[in-house]
Amino acid sequence: MDIGMVGLGRMGANMVRRLLLGGHRVVAYDRSPEAVQAVAAEGAEPAESLEGLVAALPLPRVVWVMVPSGAPTESTIDALRPLLASGDVLVDGGNSNYHDSIRRGESLAGDGVRFVDAGTSGGIWGLKAGYCLMVGGAPEAFGLVEPALRTLAPPNGYLHTGPTGSGHFTKMIHNGIEYGMLQAFGEGFELLHGARWDLDLPQIAALWTRGSVVRSWLLDLLVDALGKDAKLEAIAGYVQDSGEGRWTVQEAIDQDVPAPVLTLSLMARFASRQPESFSAKVIAALRNEFGGHAVKAAP
Repeated sequence: MDIGMVGLGRMGANMVRRLLLGGHRVVAYDRSPEAVQAVAAEGAEPAESLEGLVAALPLPRVVWVMVPSGAPTESTIDALRPLLASGDVLVDGGNSNYHDSIRRGESLAGDGVRFVDAGTSGGIWGLKAGYCLMVGGAPEAFGLVEPALRTLAPPNGYLHTGPTGSGHFTKMIHNGIEYGMLQAFGEGFELLHGARWDLDLPQIAALWTRGSVVRSWLLDLLVDALGKDAKLEAIAGYVQDSGEGRWTVQEAIDQDVPAPVLTLSLMARFASRQPESFSAKVIAALRNEFGGHAVKAAP
């Protein structure tokens, strides 16, 4: 099929490469000319502008946007909107808030443009292993995009989740679960690291990939990370978040669903960013005041 790809970062560029390997014609655009040139050297058709990308595609056009969520996605869709025609399909493959996807779908429908929200998981391994795709939108729009989905995903690796917004909602919950899994591995290996014995963490991680109930791709990746740096001494204990964990916790609040693991895993990421916790200072001071418990002097 013919498809336009807007955004050639770590994910977008590899998606272009996988589509090219699948025999699709890809017209590619990015604000960085170097990024465009890189995929053009591998067979993509370069576009110097969004106008050029849209003009190079046959009707009905399929344009896939792969840029950061929030303002970058909003401004890209706003720029594409007047260039598209009724019947065209615009796909947002980024980590957008599902509320925004519902709003964008309803707004674009006024121009006859069909909106598809494609929650995309796979990271930098997607080129080789394929991407897990959770796709919301009208069945007709999904059908137009499906040839690309079939190439981007591994076997049985994509799903039409339902109406617009459902794809990004499903991806949001997926990422919330990921937060909890990562936190569990982090806490468990900290206990192993601090044990009275000098345990071999790389060997233990590798062992658990063989028949253990906690074996997983995340554990495979931990084996790789510990193989490079057994004590992770080169990595700071600072953990960023993409926003999807926050949205998942808010959804739990909105639905009155108790989600303590997901919530606390998000809070733990916030704690990782504090060189020193003021709340811990308050607790230490109070313990000293009411019980005479010793406090440590500030460095």
